[in-house]
Amino acid sequence: MQKQLDANFRIMEQIRARVDAIVKDPKTAAALKPYYPYGCKRPTFHDEYLPAFNLPHVHLVDTAPNGVAEINERGVVHDGVEYPVDVLIYATGFQWMATSTFNMITGREGRTLQQKWKDEGTKTYLGLHSHGFPNLFIVSGPQGGGGSFNFTDVIEQHGEYVVWMLKTMRENGARTFDVKAEAEDAYAAHCRQADIDTSPLRDCISYYNGEGRAEPGSLAYYGGGKWHKYRIDAQATLEPFVFEGKA
Repeated sequence: MQKQLDANFRIMEQIRARVDAIVKDPKTAAALKPYYPYGCKRPTFHDEYLPAFNLPHVHLVDTAPNGVAEINERGVVHDGVEYPVDVLIYATGFQWMATSTFNMITGREGRTLQQKWKDEGTKTYLGLHSHGFPNLFIVSGPQGGGGSFNFTDVIEQHGEYVVWMLKTMRENGARTFDVKAEAEDAYAAHCRQADIDTSPLRDCISYYNGEGRAEPGSLAYYGGGKWHKYRIDAQATLEPFVFEGKA
């Protein structure tokens, strides 16, 4: 972990040095520098972003640490000053878990997935299945990132896994499958501990971690590094699964 933090710091120092090298006004440059771990928020990468702050008609209003105080019919109010605007673009982020359609899924006993996770905490197996919700695949959900921050790669891995499971159901003559509660509990506990162990890499306020309030194990990205190990073991033994019915 310390090696990761050291490497992280070096990368962020390079980014902060780049801000100093491009933005001419020291006060503006200081406000633009990110003081959180790399990847804790989405890094900017556009070649025209930082130079724009050198233009005579571009001015940065630093609202840290409390943010904008008011938005009225004329514009934005901060620190007692009103800034009239013609166009206001909202870029406030979003609640990742709250907007997910899989929250609406109803499983056995009429309980929704959202209610289960509210009662028991976020619990999945591989991030793809949840006990009591047969034949459910949650693609790119919590606890299922595969240890990767590349969602294209993750979705490809999940897609290959879904195809494997459908073939396995056919080979077993099964109409439905579910995951065992004990397998889900063990995997969810692993995800929780992985989030705790890697928390220094997410020392910021971000939608990734529920504005810093998300419970360990419920984060948008799984960083435990053992997703493939769990997947390979499950596919080799079929131990975590229960196959039912006749196809």
